[in-house]
Formats: sequence, C-alpha cells, structure tokens
Amino acid sequence: MHKDFDLLIRNASIVDGTGAPRFGGDIGIRGDRIARIGDLSALRGEMEIDVAGRIAAPGFIDAHTHDDRLMLSNPDMAPKVSQGITTVIAGNCGISLAPMPRAIPQPVTPPLNLLDDQGGWFRFPTFASYIDALRAAPAATNCALLVGHTTLRVATMENLDQAANPAQVVQMRALVQEALEAGAIGVSSGLFYEPAIAAPAEEVIETCRPLKQFNGLYCTHMRNEGDRVIDSLEESFRIGREVGVPVVISHHKVVGQANHGRSEETLSFIEKNMAMQPICLDCYPYTAGSTILSADRAAGSARVIVTWSKTLPEHAGQDLADIAQKMGVPQEEAVQRLIPAGAIYFRMDEADVQRILKFDQTMIGSDGLPHDAAPHPRLWGTFPRVLGHYGRLLGLFPLEKAVHKMTGLTAKNFGLKDRGVLKEGAYADLTLFDAETVDAAATYAAPIAAARGIDVVIVNGAIVWRGGQPTGARPGRVLARETQPCGS
Repeated sequence: MHKDFDLLIRNASIVDGTGAPRFGGDIGIRGDRIARIGDLSALRGEMEIDVAGRIAAPGFIDAHTHDDRLMLSNPDMAPKVSQGITTVIAGNCGISLAPMPRAIPQPVTPPLNLLDDQGGWFRFPTFASYIDALRAAPAATNCALLVGHTTLRVATMENLDQAANPAQVVQMRALVQEALEAGAIGVSSGLFYEPAIAAPAEEVIETCRPLKQFNGLYCTHMRNEGDRVIDSLEESFRIGREVGVPVVISHHKVVGQANHGRSEETLSFIEKNMAMQPICLDCYPYTAGSTILSADRAAGSARVIVTWSKTLPEHAGQDLADIAQKMGVPQEEAVQRLIPAGAIYFRMDEADVQRILKFDQTMIGSDGLPHDAAPHPRLWGTFPRVLGHYGRLLGLFPLEKAVHKMTGLTAKNFGLKDRGVLKEGAYADLTLFDAETVDAAATYAAPIAAARGIDVVIVNGAIVWRGGQPTGARPGRVLARETQPCGS
C-alpha cells in the first residue's frame, strides 16, 4: 500500500518557531523536509508518531557552543539531542579546532584546552580539512561553524602577550579567508582570555576584513563583562561597524557584585545601538559561568566548583573552598596546585539573568563545555530549563516566545535558511516534548543528566533521540549562512 509520508506526526500542538500562537495539526515529512502541515487524518506514513496533544516545535538551535570536537569524538551528541537541540553553532569565544597549520604548542594554551587538553584533535591544517572530517563522519546534529581569533593567534604567533605585527595579521586574515571559502559563517573572538587580551581592536578589525565579502558574522566573548562592560560593548560594536558585518554578543551577562543590576543599563545600550547597526545577543539561564580556573577569577566569585584538573583529577566536582581547606592552604595556593583546570564561578545576579533572558532579542545558547569531567549543568540542561523553570514555573514568557528564542530568532540571526520554523518546505528538524513536564534534570551536584519531557528529536527527517536515548542516526550537516543580517 502506498504511503503518503516517510514520517507522520499526528495530533500535535504546533509551536512553529515564529512566536505565533500554537495550533493543532499533523506534520507530514518526506525525506529531509516537511511536506505538509494540517489535518492529515486521511493520509498515512511509513512511520507514525501520535503525540496526543503534546508540543511539536522546530529543533532547538544552540546559539553558543564549544562542540567543535564533540561532533567528532562523540557524534551521537547526547548532551545536545537529549534537550531537543538539532543544530549547534560551534567555534565560539575565539577557540575553534581549526585551522592549525603547525603542531600546536604544548602544553595546549588555555582556553584552547577546553576543546582538547592533549592537542591531538588540533590536527586540521585548514578549515576545509576540518569540514571534510565532519562531512565524512556526520554527527547527530547539524552545525554552523565559526573560526576562532585565539586559534588564529596560536597558529601564527610565538608571543601571545603582544599585538600581532602586520605580517601576522596578514597570515591570520588569509586563514579567515580560507575558512570562509570552506564554509565558516563568521569569526569569533575571546578578548576576555589571556592569549587575546593583548590584541587591540585594530588587530581584530584587520583580521576580520574578509567577513564583509562573505556576509559573515563577528561573534565575541568580549573583553570585559564586569566594571567595564559598556566600554566592551562599544568596542564590539565598533569592530562590527568598521568591518561592516553583524555583531553577536556572546553569553551576555554582568559579573561581580558591584555590577549586579547593570543589565538594565547594558540592555538599553544594546537596544539603542541595534537601531544603528545589526547586533544580536545570546545568554544561558544560570547565575554561574564556567571556564578555565584562575586565581583572580576565583577571588571575585561567591562560590567556585572545580570542573576538571589535569594535575589533581580527583577534585573534579568539588568546591574550591573545600579543596583548599583539605589541603590546608590558602585558596590561591590550591588553584596553583590544581591548574591546568576548569571551574564554575558564581558571579551573577538572578534578576540580571531574568532580565537578559526576557529581553525581546535574546537568543538561547548553552555555552556548555562537553569535555569537563564535572561540567556546568548548562551542557545538558539549558534549553529545557528555559522552557520549564523560567517559562512554565516563573512565567517569564509564554511557551511560544521561549521557543522563538531557541529557533526562529536564532535561525534568522545566523542566516540558517529553512531552519528554526515549522512550515511546508522547511527542513524536518523537530523536537516533540511535553510542555507540562519539560525541564532540566542536570544540577550542579549531578550535572550529567538527560532533560525531562523531551520525547522525540528529529534532524533532517531522521529520529536521533527517542525513549530517553540516542537512536544512532547521524544525519547532521554543515550549514552555510544565507545573506541576511541579524535584526533585519
């Protein structure tokens, strides 16, 4: 008997990713595309899923990840597909796995060691060779890729404590050109981190010059998210203006007790500048951040949890204060014994997190660190926490708005054509979930846990997560960027 669809989803409450009110209907999928949406009760599918009134939404797009290596080393992408993510934006904060045209210096320069602390994965001399590897062995999720400015510095400079000289800038610009030609969608920077602190705005501008020709994006973990947050926003906007491309402010936040409450000021400054140039931003739904361990970051935090340590791995998941006490040394000395290491830092105010999350233009990004031994719970919990804790429980926004922030808004800003919305002809990336129970299960104490309420996740028409586990399907693709600036 002839079947009308490869996959037919029946009796769904459809939240289409545009922010529009939900509506009831069925979704018919043929191949990798949505063929029909509506009353399909008279039609049949090779496979049928009756969701009994639960939600069908576009697959979530993680606006900010460090999944560059995870896609190759753990291609089932369990931390991501388990929370409904179908596309990841990788290569953020200035760190990408490629290009590395020379043997990476040892030990691996932090924060590049967040991707691989041994260095063996930094084996792609060009960006094209990295994309070839992803296409040869696809992951469960799609990806769109950024090339990292810090990676470029490590690839071309001997001394990272100074500005690049003109010859080094020319080398870095050539690597950007190659990456964009190969399929990268933009450049990221991490001016906050030690290997890039010495880079002036001019170095970044000149390195990023090829972006305009490719209509690429400039995404930044900007220089300062504390006392000088407004100066850093201004620097980020200036780089975007001078290169002539959209700017994405990564994981927007205000850190340090002295700055609690300043999100009112930063959001108003961002909004004012959005009227003059294309600007986007993302955030994660937690009051703690996570990155490499350092004494000065620890000193400015209310609490610190160690996520990994190369020298003393047994301390992963423990509070720094407890570790120092056990060692019988001051906290600073404990840090020196632990590094190279990673940490979770409690430095933000809940009211700021909520204000930034609620801001109309804020996208959702997990910023999860998949190779940490005891990771921040955002790796497994970000998207369901926005839907459950902040949406359903705290009423920060309706479900349709939360889904838009994770799908349609992100697809538009990153230029991902026919993604992030449920419509006929769009790619069949979907997340089927229970609006009444969806929430993060991951906590700081037990950070590795699949979300509650995520039933089925579909990428390019193939089911990648069902029944609480990966299916083994790996239909992910490397996505290109369409030419349409964010905010337009």
